[in-house]
Amino acid sequence: MEFACSHVVCNWRPASVEGRSGEGVTPGLGEPLRLSVKEHMYDNRIAVISRPEPGIMPPALPPRQFGSQKTHPQPTFLPPPLPSLPAPLPSLPAPLPSLPPPLPPRGVEGQGEQSIRLKANVNVLSLSVGRLVDMRRATGIQSTQSPVKHCRRCSAALSSLSSVHNTQDTAVWQCEFCGLQNNLSTPDLRVGSKVGLKVRGAPRGRDVIYLPSQTDQDYENLEDVMVVFCVDISGSMSATSEVSPGNAMRSPTYVSRLQSIQDALQGALSSLLQTSPHRRVAMVTFNDQVVVYGDGSGAPVSLRDWALVDSDYLRQQGKQYNTPHCIAESYQHLSLRVKELREHGATALGPAALVSIAMASRYVGSKVILCTDGRANIGLGLMEESPAPFSSPQSPYFYRQLAHEAANSGVIVSVMTFEGTDCRLAEVGLLADQTGGRVSIVSIGTVATEIQSALADNILATGVMATLLAADGVYFPYEEEWSHRLVREIGNVTEAVEITFQFACKPDSVEGFMRRARIPFQLQLSFTTRDQQNVTRIITEQRRVTTSSWLWAGSLNMSVLGVHCAQLCARLTMEGRVHEAQRQLRAQQNLLKDISVQRPNPKEESIYGNWISTMTTICDDLITDSQDNSKINDLQASKSTPVNALSDEAAKVVYQMKRASSVDQSRRKQTDIVAL
Repeated sequence: MEFACSHVVCNWRPASVEGRSGEGVTPGLGEPLRLSVKEHMYDNRIAVISRPEPGIMPPALPPRQFGSQKTHPQPTFLPPPLPSLPAPLPSLPAPLPSLPPPLPPRGVEGQGEQSIRLKANVNVLSLSVGRLVDMRRATGIQSTQSPVKHCRRCSAALSSLSSVHNTQDTAVWQCEFCGLQNNLSTPDLRVGSKVGLKVRGAPRGRDVIYLPSQTDQDYENLEDVMVVFCVDISGSMSATSEVSPGNAMRSPTYVSRLQSIQDALQGALSSLLQTSPHRRVAMVTFNDQVVVYGDGSGAPVSLRDWALVDSDYLRQQGKQYNTPHCIAESYQHLSLRVKELREHGATALGPAALVSIAMASRYVGSKVILCTDGRANIGLGLMEESPAPFSSPQSPYFYRQLAHEAANSGVIVSVMTFEGTDCRLAEVGLLADQTGGRVSIVSIGTVATEIQSALADNILATGVMATLLAADGVYFPYEEEWSHRLVREIGNVTEAVEITFQFACKPDSVEGFMRRARIPFQLQLSFTTRDQQNVTRIITEQRRVTTSSWLWAGSLNMSVLGVHCAQLCARLTMEGRVHEAQRQLRAQQNLLKDISVQRPNPKEESIYGNWISTMTTICDDLITDSQDNSKINDLQASKSTPVNALSDEAAKVVYQMKRASSVDQSRRKQTDIVAL
């Protein structure tokens, strides 16, 4: 875990609720739900320290204060006193020795400091999930096969930070997150042990990996996965683009979209033959019918007419189609099938995606690479031609359910469309967004590179579930539940996956937190490795609580804040909460400027600044182009409906922002930052 701020800012509040008391706010929208306690006189500001200009003369020294009337002789080795400075400032009378010095007024804590309202919440933490689930990086982490001991109320795990007290016949663990007293069983007692080491099998470190007990499971071949190329061969794939200009000696050269796909597939097959000769590779094409070629060695299966609207039949055909050969054995067959492709007909994209995912689901860790240049216009997942900016919810529901099915099966789906087309990428992109795949818009010249990039994304873990706990009184804005416990289903995880969370203190808990020195946090990461081991990694740490709302802008982590801003605003935009995304963008943009003043980093400033500028443009365009603002307001009430008014270019950017990661992950800490 990596935090954006060294301390927990307990008294942060959005500017929209400053000065209001007792007004309720809708849960989950990122603002405190109810200000039911008295207003706290905290400033919630960050300090931007200006550089002092050198003066001609130093300031006058303050008068020395003597605690008694006794005088002490001056040592002989000291130099003679300096002559008094001209025109000293009038000195204040000395305070009584028994009284403390007066406190400076709020807002003038530092000379030369500019007071800036902290409008953005800096209580943000980031999880490099790809690193945390990579067992190759966990060689130095404590591991155990003992079962995890959970709190009966909040499901927090017993850790090295837990306080356990012995009684006469039992041990009692008072949960540091919810306060419940849990009685530990008698067999777990360790006789004569000290406080904190009473429970047999209790973890000693703050980062512990819980492994399953040894079982006689079969050997798992990690190379036994499948790559399915799902290729559009509809009539629109015959469109050509100029790749080489002509001159007086020869005519210009034109290449069709299908020809570029064929060349890219030939290169991908050759690459897989060299790097992964034991991997299964299959191909599925679609136009007004779906043709399953498999590894190319058998007879293809054609699915048309009524079959294109029967999901159960399509799923059955995909799962039962046998692909017995690896690429080392099927390379020649597949290469010939690719050369024979011809474009014609409509676009049965939905049925083809369903069949491809069903084929790949037989092997955990498989990939589906979908290439198309047009919206689905036949069969399941049909996208109706409509002038309205918001389509009916049937097609998003189909692709969302299909993405959920792929994620549960450990399948990554990457979606590629051609530039200059309208494929409703906001809807089709759900397949990649929920499975950990890529969303990209390619040209004839870049399609080969994008396919190679999609092939390089390997699944490290499946079924990843993150549970984040904080002390009771903390909540997580922009989440559905107003609780100190948050559960996030992540699904498939590749190396670059990074997720962020925002947390805040409930208004009626601020007083209690301000009296505490530290607040505990715990991450419980459950996942299934590629060799089918069910692993749980638990990280527990504490963060200091700030008793002053003054923060130095240079001490904030621009990387964590930049990634969080991109992910959160992209998510809000896809959910239709465009106005909220705009507010977040404005607040984060000002905060990043303040950070850059204190700690300049041109590389990070350029990248994160471009992210914010791009998302701001998209949100502004959505609101400006909307003919009826009530549609956006109605859309905000339904978090499950994406904004189909997004163009393909905008949808690509938003999906890429949702899976944004730090500029240089290699410099980030492998495990966690533990507060001193």
